[in-house]
Amino acid sequence: MILSISPSSPKGNIVAPPSKSYAHRALICAALANGTSKISNVSFSEDIKATLNCLSALGAKVEINGNTAEITGINDFVNLKGTALNCNESGSTLRFFIPLCLLSNDEITLNGTQKLISRPLSVYEDIAKNQGLLFQKDLNSVKVKGKLKSDSFSVKGNISSQFISGLLFALPLLENDSEINIIPPFESKPYVDMTVSILKNFGIEIDYNGLNIKIKGNQCYKSKDTTVEGDWSNAAFLYAFKSCGADINVLGVDANSSQGDKICLEYFDALKNGLPSLDLTDCPDLAPIMFAFAGVHNGAIFTGTDRLRFKESDRISCMQTELAKFGIRLITGDNKVTIEPLDFHAPTENIFGHNDHRIVMANAFLLCKTGGKLEGYEAVKKSFPDFFDVLLKAGVNLNYET
Repeated sequence: MILSISPSSPKGNIVAPPSKSYAHRALICAALANGTSKISNVSFSEDIKATLNCLSALGAKVEINGNTAEITGINDFVNLKGTALNCNESGSTLRFFIPLCLLSNDEITLNGTQKLISRPLSVYEDIAKNQGLLFQKDLNSVKVKGKLKSDSFSVKGNISSQFISGLLFALPLLENDSEINIIPPFESKPYVDMTVSILKNFGIEIDYNGLNIKIKGNQCYKSKDTTVEGDWSNAAFLYAFKSCGADINVLGVDANSSQGDKICLEYFDALKNGLPSLDLTDCPDLAPIMFAFAGVHNGAIFTGTDRLRFKESDRISCMQTELAKFGIRLITGDNKVTIEPLDFHAPTENIFGHNDHRIVMANAFLLCKTGGKLEGYEAVKKSFPDFFDVLLKAGVNLNYET
């Protein structure tokens, strides 16, 4: 599907979408709690729909009313033999639910796209091997069986914080105490901070001290009504326009949020005022828009980039290909990316989204400056379904061709 974008700039007040990261975590905690919880201000993106469908498959009762999800908790992880969970393309869903499936002694299959299942899962594979649990992976699914045991787990902090968060959801429900020792470097720490904060909000006791997390066993989640805060990772695409002079106000995000992506404001200022070196270790989701923003300013050096190759796409190679069409050079290095603006211009061929929501939005930002055609724009459904509707209402010139 192709979207034609003419040079234009958004105006007015724009509300940032709810945080997908916060919503995943709150919905899961609600499903693990006794009683019923109401999670408000939920955006039902494809990833959030995947999490809700998986919770239903495990026995939670889910009712949707407008932007509120009412969740009645899973009674017990029993009688789940033959259960299948559809994770679609959501990495968070897959990595959060594998430990939950191991609360049952039944065989459970987690399905997903080939790209999703190809993403690293070694932390869970190693745990399954050490505890004698089934962990069987093929092109489109992961099959697990066996009951997770309390233990002292060592997890590399530079693979994905989602493994740590996934374990944190399950470990309080085991009979005995556990701990997680994080092997430095500890990347994407703010996401673990968010998980711990939400767990505590649902009544779970956790001793979180630097690289060591201690979790008491035999705990009970308590139902809780909560509101999902605005999403800084998606708000960054809106702030990119504002930082380039667009007359917009971005509403709905909390300046005091624990989300690491709020650093986007500092990074945009740095990119406008020099040739900075910026670390993406704790905020990898900002990479596509930061690469694009650097390309229309002075360029930049970005570190902490290796994990970008294992997202919804290889975000380094894909952005390298698309930026070149705008006259922007992306040079790869050892855990490093350098952006060099050469001859910024309108592309003479279609820009591709690579089935990656963040690449689509980053390139849409560039096309609002140059004009051009964007193929595969529908990938925004993954996290920000109404992104283009928001831009259209704000005055950006868009035309849906197919």
